[in-house]
Amino acid sequence: MGQKTTMQHGTYEHIAVSTAGNVATIEVRRGPNNFIDTDMVAEIADALEVYDRTPDVRAIVLCAEGKHFCAGADFGSRGPDGVARGAKRGRHLYKEAQRLWRTGKPIVAAVHGAAVGAGVGLAVMADFRVTCPEARFSTNFTRLGFHPGFGLTCTLPRLIGSQNAAMMMYTGRRLTGEEALAIGLADYCVAQDQVRTKAVEIAAEIAGSAPLAIVATRETLRRGLADAVASATEREYEEQDWLRNTADFKEGTKAMGERRPPAFQAR
Repeated sequence: MGQKTTMQHGTYEHIAVSTAGNVATIEVRRGPNNFIDTDMVAEIADALEVYDRTPDVRAIVLCAEGKHFCAGADFGSRGPDGVARGAKRGRHLYKEAQRLWRTGKPIVAAVHGAAVGAGVGLAVMADFRVTCPEARFSTNFTRLGFHPGFGLTCTLPRLIGSQNAAMMMYTGRRLTGEEALAIGLADYCVAQDQVRTKAVEIAAEIAGSAPLAIVATRETLRRGLADAVASATEREYEEQDWLRNTADFKEGTKAMGERRPPAFQAR
């Protein structure tokens, strides 16, 4: 977990923020895996909302330290009742996540490593994604006996088409950076050490356009998306709520922790 970073707009524990010219950077600092939780998502939303009120910031890069971009929710961290904390706090997580889609300025995600589960949801929230051959994208919820979340049932088909999204969600398969590029899940695939540089380059190019026009155009292109994500996350949570109590979910999370194929029994 990263050190607390104090900014003029507050104190962040899980992210760091900086600006260079008209481009801001939000870096997740919970390496190496950058597991997602409510607090981290809330801080990202806080930072994005601050940048909405900062005229000099015209585009934003979302990146992460460590090995992975975001390896999803930490199903290995379990509370005293045996329920994975990431799942137990799902409703609060999704309420915070909904704020991300209600911010106004364009975001370029730099996906240098694995984006898994909710990590894919975070990457897809951005307007554009830069990745590398070493990256892996996986919506592995059903491999855990769980329902997809973080708005992915809405955002992923919108981005890559319903067939590609269904294939990713039904199988839980891992896509390389090249495969992600081929289906439109990523916009650029570059050398791993150039991912963040390329994301900043794209953000700077966007920032060179008229800022009011960019925000207005983005609002038109994404009109209705935030409401659709809110509706999707409510549905996702309802399905996750009952699936969390199944034997298959317990087996899926156990198998993941033990790094073995799950033995599901449809109960």
